[in-house]
Amino acid sequence: MRTIVPADRLNTVSEYYFSKKLREVAEMNAMGKNVISLGVGSPDLPPSEETTKALCESVIKKDVHGYQPHVGIAELRKAFADWYKRTYNVNLDFANEIQPLIGSKEGILHISLAFLNPGDGVLVPNPGYPTYSSVSKLVGANIVSYDLDENNNWQPDFDALEKLDLSNVKLMWINYPNMPTGANATVELFEKIVAFGKKHGIIIAHDNPYSLILNEKPLSILQVEGAKDICIELNSMSKSHNMPGWRIGTLASNAQFIQWVLKVLTNIESGILKPIQLAAIAALNNSDEWHKENNIKLYANRRQYAEAIMKELGCTFDKKQSGMFLWGKIPAEYKSSEELADKILYEANVFLTPGFIFGNKGEGYIRISLCCNEDMLKEALERIKKVTN
Repeated sequence: MRTIVPADRLNTVSEYYFSKKLREVAEMNAMGKNVISLGVGSPDLPPSEETTKALCESVIKKDVHGYQPHVGIAELRKAFADWYKRTYNVNLDFANEIQPLIGSKEGILHISLAFLNPGDGVLVPNPGYPTYSSVSKLVGANIVSYDLDENNNWQPDFDALEKLDLSNVKLMWINYPNMPTGANATVELFEKIVAFGKKHGIIIAHDNPYSLILNEKPLSILQVEGAKDICIELNSMSKSHNMPGWRIGTLASNAQFIQWVLKVLTNIESGILKPIQLAAIAALNNSDEWHKENNIKLYANRRQYAEAIMKELGCTFDKKQSGMFLWGKIPAEYKSSEELADKILYEANVFLTPGFIFGNKGEGYIRISLCCNEDMLKEALERIKKVTN
């Protein structure tokens, strides 16, 4: 029999770091280690009561379990458009400038399939979300890495970008508030990025899931005049609405870009369960009080313990970070971020994320997730103190 082998594209990627590491953590827990995970950004609290109530009330109905429109129900698209107006003061036509997604991570694949031919160039931030690179590789694109540097507040160096060969670059990934660094954007930065994209005919894809977390002034790149002409923005309900397992997000752009993405989407999936869409509408209408309590106060309290952990480890960090992580520079005594992370995992039974997984510019840093209650953060701090003292 002929030997069966996987597709060549699998040689371009490896299993996602967290998929592998969390298996190891599970094995340690099976041996009674009771590992505290401060690695993954998965909110640990439920959505609003209104959200779960809407799901429960709708899911028992008889006529909501069939296939749904690929474009999402009109009520959800309008809810997303209204939320964009309230949150960012951005006007979107819900009929043709909004596309609901089964989580915004899915949108990274859809955008890449819709716009990239094999051999096209993609500007990918370093450090950055590993999925930008892995999906680009899977569709056969060429990755053109651009560095983000702490001394430049983790923003693109436009002089360096202009010196690159951009003749074949078709797409640029950006992400603010940035993951993993927590750096925030400004309207001025977005204006520069939009101008750069228009100058070179490069589509700007902005991944925007963290704008409401520890951030009093959320921004959208679509606030920039004319941004819709060249920009696509992904947004997610996973982080800011405590719905990571529900898998629902959205893509916003001009009508033509939406249609091209939809052409891919309709050939891959079959819509979102209607009760989830109805629950998402309720979540998008969460009160300002719910938002302040769950996205600002809660994470601010947890951040205090994460900062104490960083200090205990001898790490330095920028207190102005936004988002649901804390990013810190490790002390010089450690050869790598993985050395420090593994030391804390195996000696203190606390899982931290080493920065190298986000690119070589992330080496020398670690990341702490705030998706863990205060008692567990306190316990993590005490365990680490026993290791470091």
